[in-house]
Amino acid sequence: MTVMTPDFADGFVELLTARARTEPDCIYARFCGEPLSYGELDRRAAAFAAHLRERGLKPGDRVAVMMRNSVAAIAVVFGLARAGIAWVPVNAQQRGDGLRYLLTHPDPKLVVVDVDLAPEIAGAMPEGGAPLLIHEAGGALDAILAGTASFSERVPAPDDIFAVMYTSGTTGRPKGVLVSHRMLRLAAEGVALVSAARAGEVLFVWEPLYHIGGAQLLPLPMIRDVTLAMVDRFSASRFWSQVKTEGASHIHYLGGILQILLKQPPSPLDREHGVRIAWGGGCPPDIWPQFRDRFGVEIRECYGMTEASSITTFNDSGTVGSVGRPMPWFEVRLLAPDGSDVPVGERGEIVIDTSLPGAIFPGYLDNPEATARALRVGAMHTGDLGSYDAEGNLYFHGRMTDSVRCKGENVSAWEVEHVAAEHEAIEDCAMIGVAADVGEQDIKLFVKARDGASVDPVLLSSWLGSRLAPYQNPRYIAVVDEFERTASQRIMKHKLSPRLDDCWDRMAGGGR
Repeated sequence: MTVMTPDFADGFVELLTARARTEPDCIYARFCGEPLSYGELDRRAAAFAAHLRERGLKPGDRVAVMMRNSVAAIAVVFGLARAGIAWVPVNAQQRGDGLRYLLTHPDPKLVVVDVDLAPEIAGAMPEGGAPLLIHEAGGALDAILAGTASFSERVPAPDDIFAVMYTSGTTGRPKGVLVSHRMLRLAAEGVALVSAARAGEVLFVWEPLYHIGGAQLLPLPMIRDVTLAMVDRFSASRFWSQVKTEGASHIHYLGGILQILLKQPPSPLDREHGVRIAWGGGCPPDIWPQFRDRFGVEIRECYGMTEASSITTFNDSGTVGSVGRPMPWFEVRLLAPDGSDVPVGERGEIVIDTSLPGAIFPGYLDNPEATARALRVGAMHTGDLGSYDAEGNLYFHGRMTDSVRCKGENVSAWEVEHVAAEHEAIEDCAMIGVAADVGEQDIKLFVKARDGASVDPVLLSSWLGSRLAPYQNPRYIAVVDEFERTASQRIMKHKLSPRLDDCWDRMAGGGR
């Protein structure tokens, strides 16, 4: 492994302050067309950091932030970073008990929230909870950010905590990943390698900042001299027109985003958008050439997780289906259950080690049991399955735990979902295990039809039966209008119904 030089492993706050001094009028980002210069961002961040000190907040305290993407949200994040206060990003879609957990577990000293989300915060906040700072046009937060207070304290150390980022929680309570300033800097350096972005290019950003996929882009403009073009949310119908309007050279994808875009009606914009590279994670091998050939973009796939500075491997060779090779500061081993390395071509747990202290997270907030399961002798045990080919390319095979034991076989949800997603009428899908009358579990598949299409479970089951092994073919099929999703657009599987009476049953019709 290559050991990174110390300056490469520093934090990122000083990158903004330095750029603001030398090129204050240069544009850092645009939000829905509104430009934000380096000088203006630095001034707003300093004003917010000064305000936090006036409130009595000190380095190491935590502030929860429930804001959608906006210029103010960017300034708040950089202001917290300047002050050495840990940012606790909260998904704007959170409600009820899940929101209450995120407002209590990290013990925030302040909650910054968009005005329309404030009632949700108020309803979930326990008595005596943290005070609120409301973001609305012309309101208290805008007044603070418009101030001229300076902030001259030293920048936080690289291993100081920048954020507590809660995992998606698709199978249970989310865990608070402790993300250092060094880790976010490395995440941005990883994006620079994955995307191969050049000076002067524009990266289109649809993903919310409260997810690592959005947050990791914050230092990137200072690293590669690029501009971020941010929008308020992902929209499949407006995607390519937004991209063209912004003059973007790069787009980011996660989960089923590429499949969703492929299922949009053909348009002249399919080849008139100006994008050079699509980069991200979760591109199935069959979708790769389809997307590349229809839209004329290079696919650059990567793999990673928040706990290991976001990006672990990246594919710059074009090998279809592979997530590539490790970042220069990581080593990836594939281990069998007994801890031995698996042979080439066989599957094992993806385990990440590093030559750079601090590139892997120090642990989960107040969760020593989960930390001990994930971190063993300094290495990150991901719970993901992977395999290597003879050339050293890594392939991702889904979560070890996201599987169903059906008819004596382990059935990977990832494998079933990627076959089902190929059906022309399906926009997205998700598989779970449900109670079986005989054996361990049966498979229930949830499907959402694309606009203008309908799904007949009988015909879909027959179609799947010709493409899946008999033990992989779902017994139950449920057609849904929409899925509840995480910030990164991943389906929240723990919220899918395990009932057997709200769906079509293949066995009820005499099927096999």
